[in-house]
Amino acid sequence: MSTQALILAAGRGERMRPLTDHTPKPLLTVQGEPLIVWHLENLARAGVTDVVINTAWLEQQFPAALGDGSAFGLRIRYSHEGARFGGALETAGGIATALPLLQDAPFWLVAGDVFMPGFDFPAADAQRFAASSALAHIYLVSNPAHNPKGDFGIAPDGTALSRAAEQLTYSTVGLYRPALFKDTPAGQKAALAPLLRQAMHGGEVTAALYSGPWTDVGTPERLAELNTTR
Repeated sequence: MSTQALILAAGRGERMRPLTDHTPKPLLTVQGEPLIVWHLENLARAGVTDVVINTAWLEQQFPAALGDGSAFGLRIRYSHEGARFGGALETAGGIATALPLLQDAPFWLVAGDVFMPGFDFPAADAQRFAASSALAHIYLVSNPAHNPKGDFGIAPDGTALSRAAEQLTYSTVGLYRPALFKDTPAGQKAALAPLLRQAMHGGEVTAALYSGPWTDVGTPERLAELNTTR
């Protein structure tokens, strides 16, 4: 199974202002805990031991809040894009820049601003992925109101599709091999979706539908709804 993970936490969170003027979005509290802590606790329960968090906006708040990870039974290291490059490097750029902090082995990836409390980072999925030749295994969810057209599809054999009759939304969670980012320069902005689509065209990405609770906490209204609904 994969014992390492990368949590994406570098974004500015413009749509969450004014809440994010003083607090990074992944540190906003949902049902009593910062968003990112829900992931950290689930990763630790799944047997993950090493976590890298990439940061940019108000990035010093992360080590101040989370420390070295020992409180969660983890080792946390930080890829500070703000201090090194002056700002966030987008998803693929942030991953490529953080790779030296990871082992050359499959890793879990998740965005720090999604709420999916029931996702347990299944070890069986990580084992299957490690034994496969795929470059990525991604989890898709039913389309929320703010993304009605979806992102990707799933073929009957579990292969991820760039285009399909039924498009679903990328949850931001997946298993990845560093090889997917071999041509992505560190320290430069780069998006993830084009890399995934290119790999999908080669049949190198698999996918699964996740049907548990999932929220992209992208607006103050969604955050407020989560904190009033138990």
